[in-house]
Order: sequence, then C-alpha cells, then structure tokens
Amino acid sequence: MAKSAKGLKQETAGALAYLFGPVTGVLFLVLEKDKFVRFHAMQSIITFVGLFIVDFVLGMTVILAFLIPLVMILGFVLWLVLMYKAMQGQMWEVPFFGKISKQLLPKV
Repeated sequence: MAKSAKGLKQETAGALAYLFGPVTGVLFLVLEKDKFVRFHAMQSIITFVGLFIVDFVLGMTVILAFLIPLVMILGFVLWLVLMYKAMQGQMWEVPFFGKISKQLLPKV
C-alpha cells in the first residue's frame, strides 16, 4: 500500500485531487511527488477547466445555452466517477482531457 508524500494512501490522495476540481488539483500537483496522485491532480485541472470553458462558450451563444445544464450534469457524474476510479487505484483517463493531462504532466 503506497503512501503519498503527505502520509495519505495513494488512492485517497488521488481521489482528493478531484474534490474541489482545479483548486485541489493544483494543490496536489504542487505538493505531491507520487506519479499516480500527480496524474489525477493534472487530470482534475484539465478536465474541470475544460468543462468550465465549454460552459462559458455555450453561455455566450444564445442558441446553444440550453446545453449548459447537460454539461453540468455530465461534469457532476464525471466528478463522481473520477473520484471512485481513483479510490479503486485506477489511472482511468477521461477521453480527450486524459490524453492532454498525460502529455502535460512530464512538463510540470
């Protein structure tokens, strides 16, 4: 059972990286050295900032504004799934955002 730098179980730290989206993602990305935790922290940042941008763009277009609640529901379900997968010890990638996260992680 691997421990994070802050004494948490690796799986717990990975799940907590999603707790408050990009905020906890940045904290765990900066404070942790564990590859598993850092992946989940980066994916949290990229995924939830990406969903925020999608919501913002949809809000700017009157015709597509009705899709905002659907994106918010998708984001909530995704948030739950990501925390569950991290608690299970899986490095599950969100389509599109997960790939970006893996590419950016070595650069940070």
